[in-house]
Order: sequence, then structure tokens, then C-alpha cells
Amino acid sequence: MKPVEIYAASYCGYCHRAKRLLDSKGISYTEIDVTTDTVKRQEMMKRANGGRTVPQIFIGDIHVGGSDELHALDRKGKLDAMIAG
Repeated sequence: MKPVEIYAASYCGYCHRAKRLLDSKGISYTEIDVTTDTVKRQEMMKRANGGRTVPQIFIGDIHVGGSDELHALDRKGKLDAMIAG
């Protein structure tokens, strides 16, 4: 399985929504909290090609985008295959 990383903030409803989807599918992930960590936020923005909003989700080296894009992958039946590699 490819590793899943989520740059998130504690106050973010979209972050909670994305994590709920992954949890419901039994997909483990690493959460990187950027709520107050400016170094991690800068890292996120660099990896996400300037993306400033949270969540920013990565599967392996692939930048998925945010919660809406993650849910769209799942609706299309592509999320499981993408994670499986």
C-alpha cells in the first residue's frame, strides 16, 4: 500500500471529512497538523505547488488535492486502486 499523508488543521471540517472517509475504508494515514506549525505549512505549500488550503492530501508521491478530490476518486472507484499501487 502506498502511504497516505494529510496536511490538516484542527479547525478544518473538510479535513475531518477526508479523514472520516479514509477511516471508514480502513485506510491508514499520517496526519501532519499545520494549525500552528509554520514550517510544516510551508512544506505543505511547496509539495502542493502553492496550495494553501487544508487538507492537502498525498498518496505516495501523488498530490490528490483536498477532500472533494479524495471523495471524487472514491466515487469513481479509483481510490482503492490508487492506494494499492
